[in-house]
Amino acid sequence: MIELLNVTKTYKMGDQIIYALNNINLKIEKGSYISIMGPSGSGKSTLMHILGLLDTPSSGEYFFEGKSTKNLTDEERSLLRRKHIGFVFQFFYLLPRFNALKNVELPLLLSGVGKNERKEAAIYYLEKVGLSHRINHKPEELSGGERQRVAIARACVLKPSVLLADEPSGNLDRKSAYEVMELLEKFNEEGKTLIIVTHDLEIAKRAKIQLNIRDGSFI
Repeated sequence: MIELLNVTKTYKMGDQIIYALNNINLKIEKGSYISIMGPSGSGKSTLMHILGLLDTPSSGEYFFEGKSTKNLTDEERSLLRRKHIGFVFQFFYLLPRFNALKNVELPLLLSGVGKNERKEAAIYYLEKVGLSHRINHKPEELSGGERQRVAIARACVLKPSVLLADEPSGNLDRKSAYEVMELLEKFNEEGKTLIIVTHDLEIAKRAKIQLNIRDGSFI
């Protein structure tokens, strides 16, 4: 499903070239469950942004389902991301003025889906994450674990083939963290490719494939 060939990401700081990623090679099969672990500044978030088509390599190539993403326009990258990739972040990024239902509906609204279809799909995914009784509650009225569940429902509502989770348990207590991981793993069992970036060894060990990154390279 995903292949990175000799991917490097550099930044210029004054006269220095900083290597955020250095010659990364990676193949990810459809339906995989992968954790990427590393300390702060190791390159794991940069790698996640490239995998999620939020950033582009300085050199090397990224193939998605066998097709190079190298020469895609911004619009083409956005469309590919919207159709195939769902994001779950550490800080949830829910809109505070919207209730859970409206937050989950948002990606569908941006994709031009009609009102009734949006509502039906959002309710379905909120039920899947166990929040059918909280659909009218705003983020401030939800616990951290519940907010992350809303974020997962929002990530899945467009039926992506890949779920990218960047420190999905980072702001949660252990009980909520494990509940969220079990929920993500259920979506993986349904066939979605699950890629998790974490600094938590216990979370990383849950994955079927565990990768470690340091100083921009796999070790």
